[in-house]
Amino acid sequence: MFVGRDAELSTLNKLYREDGFQMVVLFGRRRIGKTMLIREFVKDKPAIFFTAQEINDTMNLREFSKKVYRFFDFPEGAGTFGSWIDAFHFLATKAAEKRFILAFDEFPYAVSANRALKSILQTAIDHEFLNTGLFLILCGSHMGFMENEVLGYKSPLFGRRTAQIRLAGLDYYDAGKLLGNFSNEDKIRLYACVGGTPHYLAQIKSAETFEENIKRLYFDSSGYLYNEPMMLLQQELREPAMYNSIVSAIAGGASRINEIATKIGEVGPKVSKYLSTLIRLQIVQKTFPFDETPQNSRRGVYQIADDCYAFWYRFVFPARPEIEGGSGDLTADAEVFGERLSTYIGKPPFEKICLQYLIRQNRNRKLPFTATGFGSWWGGDPREKIQTDLDVVAANRAKKQILLGECKWRRGAGDAAQLRKLMEKTYLLSGYGDRYYCLFSKTAFSKEARAMADGRVSLISTDDLFQQI
Repeated sequence: MFVGRDAELSTLNKLYREDGFQMVVLFGRRRIGKTMLIREFVKDKPAIFFTAQEINDTMNLREFSKKVYRFFDFPEGAGTFGSWIDAFHFLATKAAEKRFILAFDEFPYAVSANRALKSILQTAIDHEFLNTGLFLILCGSHMGFMENEVLGYKSPLFGRRTAQIRLAGLDYYDAGKLLGNFSNEDKIRLYACVGGTPHYLAQIKSAETFEENIKRLYFDSSGYLYNEPMMLLQQELREPAMYNSIVSAIAGGASRINEIATKIGEVGPKVSKYLSTLIRLQIVQKTFPFDETPQNSRRGVYQIADDCYAFWYRFVFPARPEIEGGSGDLTADAEVFGERLSTYIGKPPFEKICLQYLIRQNRNRKLPFTATGFGSWWGGDPREKIQTDLDVVAANRAKKQILLGECKWRRGAGDAAQLRKLMEKTYLLSGYGDRYYCLFSKTAFSKEARAMADGRVSLISTDDLFQQI
């Protein structure tokens, strides 16, 4: 089932409608849905879809030849192109006659088997493809390769692309479309534990409860996600042990370089280098308080960006001995489900979901104003002399409009008091005139809170999050 990716499909279709040669570079982590996106895009268009494999150059060229000849209705025994130069020349000749798509998936595998392939393709683009209607898609899962060897300024292909798409996970709303039979509360819980990777979401069974799915996927040594984060680190990186230690330290609460370095027994500069790689892979992110930038802030903190990794390192990694010993389900019951998991979902997964909601609402012009910046805020409260935070913030700095939000993933009363407390925090972000407030809650709101809702105060329950946006 294909869901979401509206912006990416819109970009691809817009480029396809334009005349002339196009080269789109599509990349993202494994399992993120790149191939599904390409297949959705080409399903009603003439296209050659080739996926390179970890085999030698001769075999990749042979398989490529079969795909090309089949597309042009050549007989099965047409043979193999003599070289990639010949193959690209043939395609250029055909593309001069009619427009079609060449989707070259797992391009890094083909280049690893033939290092000259990038230069060969560059020559073909410059001297032949530019005068045709060929729509070329270069796709790959190896993030470093795609950024450095395809998009990087030292690459022979630098400057040839007409667009690039870095594919990320689905947001909670689109992920929820893959979880149709679950309650909205369970959709939030599943998203917080599994994340927005479509392939992971596809492993969830609607016939099982939330707890049964989590046990089967994570807390069984044969479960699909039991070793997935560790395995991907090993595939993508040369020193998985170091990266594993860093992510584990962040999951354990270390959020600054000196804290992470101390926890794993390394020096800060070395840790910083590895953190940069983890950020590029979208496993870790460095965030700053709203209205601050990396240039003017010393309060940036490191967080695990991927919810699957965050859950795995928080709950699964420490329990591996028990899981390997066959008592994973008992460990999950004792150490994960219940209040501990509810606290974990409340911060930061639920806050991220609420921010995604505001971004979607803004995109559809359903906020009280058009926001140009989103985030959260933390720091010292000058009046109370304590550290405090604002869960979600949306603002238009130029027009001095701001929305402050509080996110509460727990049952019980007190929502009116929470709303009043939020409204009292307006002084923490100065310089804004028009102010709006939004309280997000796991459950429905009290009569007192509903009485406070007006044009400047919005109340959003879990069910509201899944209303048509």
